[in-house]
Amino acid sequence: MAAPTRQDTKKYFENLSGAGKSIAVLTSGGDAQGMNAAVRAVVRMGIYVGAKVYFIHEGYQGMVDGGENIKEATWESVSSMLQVGGTVIGSARCKEFRTHEGRLRAAHNLVQRGITNLCVIGGDGSLTGANLFREEWSGLLDELLEQGLIDEAAASSNSVLHIVGMVGSIDNDFCGTDMTIGTDSALHRIIEVVDAIMTTAQSRHKPKQAAVKISPCSLATWYLALVSALACGADWVFIPEMPPEDGWEENMCQKLSENRADKKRLNIIIVAEGAIDCHNKSITTDYIKDLVVRCLGFDTRVTILGHVQRGGTPSAFDRILASRMGVEAVLALLEASANTPACVVSLVGNQAVRLPLMECVQMTQEVQKAMDEKKFEEAVRLRGRSFENNLNTYKLLSYRKADSELPNSSFNVAVMNVGAPAAGMNAAVRSAVRVGISEGHKMFAVSDGFEGFYKGQIKEIKWGDVGGWTGQGGSLLGTKRTLPAKHMDKIAEQMRIHNINALLVIGGFEALECLLQLYEARADYEEFCIPMCMLPATISNNVPGTDLSIGADTSLNAIVETCDRIKQSASGTKRRVFIIETMGGYCGYLASVGGLAAGADAVYIYEEPFDIRDLQANVEHLTEKMKTSIQRGLVLRNENCNENFTTDFIYQLYSEEGRGVFDCRKNVLGHMQQGGAPSPFDRNFGTKIAAKAMQWITRKLKESYKGGKVFANSEDTACLLGMRRRAMVFQPVSQIRDETDFVHRIPKEQWWLKLRPLMKILAKYKTSYDVSDSGQLEHVSRLRPKETDTAAI
Repeated sequence: MAAPTRQDTKKYFENLSGAGKSIAVLTSGGDAQGMNAAVRAVVRMGIYVGAKVYFIHEGYQGMVDGGENIKEATWESVSSMLQVGGTVIGSARCKEFRTHEGRLRAAHNLVQRGITNLCVIGGDGSLTGANLFREEWSGLLDELLEQGLIDEAAASSNSVLHIVGMVGSIDNDFCGTDMTIGTDSALHRIIEVVDAIMTTAQSRHKPKQAAVKISPCSLATWYLALVSALACGADWVFIPEMPPEDGWEENMCQKLSENRADKKRLNIIIVAEGAIDCHNKSITTDYIKDLVVRCLGFDTRVTILGHVQRGGTPSAFDRILASRMGVEAVLALLEASANTPACVVSLVGNQAVRLPLMECVQMTQEVQKAMDEKKFEEAVRLRGRSFENNLNTYKLLSYRKADSELPNSSFNVAVMNVGAPAAGMNAAVRSAVRVGISEGHKMFAVSDGFEGFYKGQIKEIKWGDVGGWTGQGGSLLGTKRTLPAKHMDKIAEQMRIHNINALLVIGGFEALECLLQLYEARADYEEFCIPMCMLPATISNNVPGTDLSIGADTSLNAIVETCDRIKQSASGTKRRVFIIETMGGYCGYLASVGGLAAGADAVYIYEEPFDIRDLQANVEHLTEKMKTSIQRGLVLRNENCNENFTTDFIYQLYSEEGRGVFDCRKNVLGHMQQGGAPSPFDRNFGTKIAAKAMQWITRKLKESYKGGKVFANSEDTACLLGMRRRAMVFQPVSQIRDETDFVHRIPKEQWWLKLRPLMKILAKYKTSYDVSDSGQLEHVSRLRPKETDTAAI
């Protein structure tokens, strides 16, 4: 956490001064988890650059009413709000702001405080209102001037209003962004309920009857229903964008009957609010329940989720997303000119972008128009590639085709796990198996990694064998760290015995090493001249070639939840600092990103060397903070960040140097970061990239099938599928070798290191921040590339 040089600071911040500017932040419309994290980021980044920052309480109503509703924010006023759900500054619907008179009063209240930069966190209605306010601003100032409420100087100094929006909505129904603030947390609430339903339902078995749970997402839209269906492995989902064809009742009941014949005790059917059939007739949960009871006689229950989806603590993803967007919003306001249109800060893939607000609103409205006109395919396209890919993946996995309907394939594909267990591995295996079967392949499961491979622990795996796997943590196939190099002969022999034509490896850094060894062994073993693909799955997120790995999100949530509880344990006591050790090997991802999500004051990692002077500076910095109203501090340490500065050493240093101001406690999180049920993100991520990998394998099998056999030895037939900024990319493992630090088992370049300055800024450190990587204003149409191997998930 060493301080940057003055030259570095000048280089990055010379054009980003907020001196003399005033920024106001408000939340409007329905509340969403993560809004507080966004407010915190706006306030702290605004203060950091020297601007005055104001809270506007109760949304637009507070702006219209003025007075105590508009208060200047301080650094300490946003402490301890990162983990709080909802919005602590309040949100309200405001009819008055929809009138010209209401907006005139709001303008007067802003001008009185010199506020010309507005950050609005809300849905499309809230953002549309903000844009109208901006367009009318000049005229509103003229009226105020005519009425004598402001003078010429005030009108001149406040002549331009800048607007930046962040979408806070659990519905994820705003075009132009892959995820809105609150959506991931809402998915957590839904999956928690569905998982609980599944455990109780699977315990019951009535003669000739079984439980069918209909879990409707009341008050939820298409996205929550569809993604929760993917995340829990639902048997059927009803969403407005995909109305079932005539005869759907018979088809659904037939599928449920087949599941009963396979001795499956439970079926989940998810119904989105507003679900309709192809004749625009509403599909309700009561209708489905009556249908199932009448036609099948199954014991059926309905669970209405309601507002539980809006409640609870924000997930790690939402905290990180909101923090990144909040900082980006302040940068956008500082860089805005008189001609800059109102923009919205969005997330595309793993990159923050800025989009013209009204372009996004217009496309969102076009979706509704397409729905009203029953142009459902057009509505799906307009929703964006994230929704489109979710829908396509669900269709692939939801229904088992009859053998006669399957493509004619004689290929055998093996799937296996390698390395340490990671939550989401089972979801990826389930997806790979079912998509492979749908492609006509015979799927084989390898138990216990390459150790099981050379021992012959290989057997065919069927559609029904992976039922219920999505929500289970760990690795049901079994996984080992064994590398294949010493057992090439036996592995090649097993490949011949089972006629394996393609291989899908799901795992962490060891999986990459394994695939490299198999690729290099192609010269000696023709059995390895087959399409091979790796999916990154490790909590450490240390695999080169991808920004994100399956399992890392679940681990981050475990870290953040634990940090929340640890900090809460000191509530009401004297000032206290917690020293927490995370896993990750030499990779500081968990510590850094977990620190950003948990509000850490300092994070020590291997990738950013530090010495005793840095430790001393951090202690002094925290000591000064603890002399204010702040009562708790949080310090994270990656397990291998430094050989000598151990967790015990740092704990003893902070304890000694903080004596009289704060006391210390330490906690080693250990393997709890690996366990537990996978998060919705990891379930969905694993499901989608496995489906994409299997489709790639199918293409490569067809391309390399010549003379009655498969032969693939080019470098582009042994790939890793990973997320790179905005796109999912199949990258040859032979190319990834040069990007890898094999000694420390990390990539040579890691994207998340760019988030560390952001974390330091929010912890009140003076640091450099590379604004060259901040989002640039784009257009919505640029976000829809043609579907290729590099198309985003």
